[in-house]
Amino acid sequence: MVKPIYLFGSEVLREVAVPVDLSGKEYIDNLVADLKDTLAKAEGCGLAAPQIGESVRVLIVDGRDMADIYPYLEGFTRVMINPEIIEESEKKCTYSEGCLSIPGIYCDVSRPESMTVEYYDENLEKKTETFDKFACRMIQHEMSHLDGDLFVDHVPPIRKKIISKKLINIAKGRVPARYSTKIK
Repeated sequence: MVKPIYLFGSEVLREVAVPVDLSGKEYIDNLVADLKDTLAKAEGCGLAAPQIGESVRVLIVDGRDMADIYPYLEGFTRVMINPEIIEESEKKCTYSEGCLSIPGIYCDVSRPESMTVEYYDENLEKKTETFDKFACRMIQHEMSHLDGDLFVDHVPPIRKKIISKKLINIAKGRVPARYSTKIK
């Protein structure tokens, strides 16, 4: 089911999400289906459970629509349940990031160039994978949501000052979006 996406200013986006109980397979299946439906409707490349009001450690990424820019993303999708970063590179790279919870704002953010993540997939099989390039970026961005962290928290103070009025408007619900949104 398509759910509204919580906007900047919503408390759930600042909470540290709790690990999901792996014995609740029906709950997990429904949550993953809701994340997939909502992401498809919003036309984004990633979504974390807190963005639809569920403060649990589940995220999805889907880079397939970006394969024309980044060919290595052809067929790239992941569902990650209770993901944990095992290792990340010291070397950083910078990409412009946006967020479905912060519509219309894009900023350059520096993050580790690669990382290894341990997680459960949607079949509750434990996986360990290493990601780099934009695949790594998408996962890092969504994992940040699980820690109550938003990409605008990582921009230089001058950039934050420049976008502050837009952030205030988003927090007040005064922002156009092509998908259903909510503030709580």
